[in-house]
Amino acid sequence: MLFLGAPVLYGVLVGAVYQKGKVTDLPIIVVDEDRSPLSQQLITMFNESEVIYVAAILPDAFNAKQEALNKEATVVVQIPKNFDADVNYNRPTELTFFVNASNTLTSNYASMAANVCAATLKAGIQIKAQQKKGVPEYIATQQYEPFKTTIIRQNIKSGNYLYFMLPGVLLTVLQQVMMLALALSFASEFEKGTFANLVSKSSNVLLLIFVKIAPYLIMSVGIYILYYGFSIFYRMPLEVHMGPFLLGSLLFLLAVSFIGILVSILIPSQLKATEILMVIATPSFILSGFTWPLSQMPDWVVHISKLIPLTHYLEIFRVLVIEHGTVANVRSSIIALAVTSVICLILSFVLLSLKVRKLKKDNLSADINED
Repeated sequence: MLFLGAPVLYGVLVGAVYQKGKVTDLPIIVVDEDRSPLSQQLITMFNESEVIYVAAILPDAFNAKQEALNKEATVVVQIPKNFDADVNYNRPTELTFFVNASNTLTSNYASMAANVCAATLKAGIQIKAQQKKGVPEYIATQQYEPFKTTIIRQNIKSGNYLYFMLPGVLLTVLQQVMMLALALSFASEFEKGTFANLVSKSSNVLLLIFVKIAPYLIMSVGIYILYYGFSIFYRMPLEVHMGPFLLGSLLFLLAVSFIGILVSILIPSQLKATEILMVIATPSFILSGFTWPLSQMPDWVVHISKLIPLTHYLEIFRVLVIEHGTVANVRSSIIALAVTSVICLILSFVLLSLKVRKLKKDNLSADINED
């Protein structure tokens, strides 16, 4: 089933993720300081674009960054005062694009689409003006000048793809090794027949669970230190509010650990438990939305991705570490990790309690038969 099922499963999942083949309906924020008919026309053109739409219109840039984080917008377009008058009187004017480059794919698509809309507007205005002066259309179409645009890229310190990809890949590896290691925790005890020895030392189910995950939680601290060393080696400075990030990291590790424990209890075979968690962990980076946004995936794929802890943790990492957002921007991801941890812990507790009870009942029956 693994040999035949995995290619089919991954083919369907990956195909569904990239089925659209292009990015559409990306939100942008417009700071309209002119509030004129021409600026409104430009906003209308943004909304008519296939690639972008205006998620919010602000009168000034005071709260633009926070609003962009709230709306998950990758571009903030600032329309200056006197924009209408400057264009109509053929005076120099300038549009400013603040581009959140934490995801190079979405930021490039959104900024290019906004730039095309601005250039199209300016071209139409100048071509009509020249035609009114008697200039033939084919000549007018070659003599217009686009708006001057200033693109300010934010949240990409290293200026290359490494800063974007390396953290996502490393955190994916951490999830995978945690799951695969914990897949063996109780499955190995059941398979080797040593579960009775374990219970004889302590029948406290919570204690048994936390004894199994404790070594990996401790070792994960060393892995995070190693990852920090990578950031220094590759000259990728990490600036983060430690409190929210540590909370998110702890919940991520607990969620991954309890999923591994749950599968290990459910599947009393080391090989089968490992295979199942491999199937879960392998496509998680593609489904996480870190590179290809969740908004471009089918709803059923998004629902699957939301069940994987990596999806929420990479969102926390991107917002807190790369975009310097606040804990309010990642509240839903933190809650999702907490809910996953609690549900998997409860299920693990119930299933392990049943196995412990069954073991004690079998031992009691054996003692009675001996007597």
